[in-house]
Amino acid sequence: MNERDKELAMQAGFNPFDTECYEGLDVLIDLIRADEREACAKMCESHVRQPSRLHFAAAIRARGNT
Repeated sequence: MNERDKELAMQAGFNPFDTECYEGLDVLIDLIRADEREACAKMCESHVRQPSRLHFAAAIRARGNT
């Protein structure tokens, strides 16, 4: 979990000193990010009319693999 994730977790009400509460949070954060990437990619695909520009959606999806 990076510092930004910890900051957001604290804003959401997680206790920064209770490390047990963070165990499943990393998985949740990854799932939320993947869902947001997919939503962005789908929106990109729906607004792009030229097949040559569909690489934008592929690039968005690929960010989760790095």
